[in-house]
Amino acid sequence: MSAAPETPVETFELNGVAVAETFAEAFPITATRLLITAVNDEWAGIAANEFCGFATSVIACSVEAAIERTLSADETPDGRPGVSVLVFAFSREALESAVSDRVGQCVLTCPTTACFDGLPDADKDRRVAVGGRIRFFGDGYQISKKIGSRRFWRLPVMDGEFLCEDKVGTVKGVAGGNLLICGVDQSSALAAAKASADAMRTVPDVILPFPGGIVRSGSKVGSVYKALKASTNDAYCPTLIAQVQTALPPGTGAVYELVIDGLTEDAVRDAMRAGLHAASECSGLTLITAGNYGGKLGPHHFHLKELVD
Repeated sequence: MSAAPETPVETFELNGVAVAETFAEAFPITATRLLITAVNDEWAGIAANEFCGFATSVIACSVEAAIERTLSADETPDGRPGVSVLVFAFSREALESAVSDRVGQCVLTCPTTACFDGLPDADKDRRVAVGGRIRFFGDGYQISKKIGSRRFWRLPVMDGEFLCEDKVGTVKGVAGGNLLICGVDQSSALAAAKASADAMRTVPDVILPFPGGIVRSGSKVGSVYKALKASTNDAYCPTLIAQVQTALPPGTGAVYELVIDGLTEDAVRDAMRAGLHAASECSGLTLITAGNYGGKLGPHHFHLKELVD
């Protein structure tokens, strides 16, 4: 979600592209990492993608989630191919409920899968139940297994057993890092946004939760309709330039936003830096900027000029 700037901002150039001297504003959020494994890459990916469905924004979804990266067999607890998924929610309670529901509906049901804690070194007092909540599906036939300090549940299913970690670790992450890519037309803006998203995905400990990592419907807080918490960010809609106080330079035909969630502030900053530089190398851009609420939303401020310096 982005906000229109209260006053016009100064710009500087990066690879010949105008970049606003502004900042992206992010806020604390609770995060976890799951390792989903399966008999091969295909089934691990299917389970992970199903798990991440309808998890783009905490504005209207219970969590924000996306695939962080694929895992080779030597990176997983059971020696099988896997996928690392990051999940973010406003509280541990909300995270526990959503993660256990999604594992139960989307991973347990998927052929050959298992699910493990991806943050085993996190504070023991900040762990949330996953296998411990869905174990009752075993209808009394579930079996608890402890290896070292880690407890797992074995649930009988029709192709064998579903192995799931009892609890997973959580940390205090950072959500809402963002970039706004403004182009002369849709194809130019989309190409730059995709290049930016691809670069960000090379950074560990971050995800881009929106479809393909790109948002076409950036939002602002509130609406003329009282029931809505958020509505179209009119200041960044090219079709509304003549009707609103626009934040767009002349000649802008399309805008895409990239939203970044990370396990740490440094991870979000590194992703934004990679994405900013990648976008600036593309043609057809009128401006690269970021959304903030004047520092009122959250304590994490990522100044674009500092990402270059």
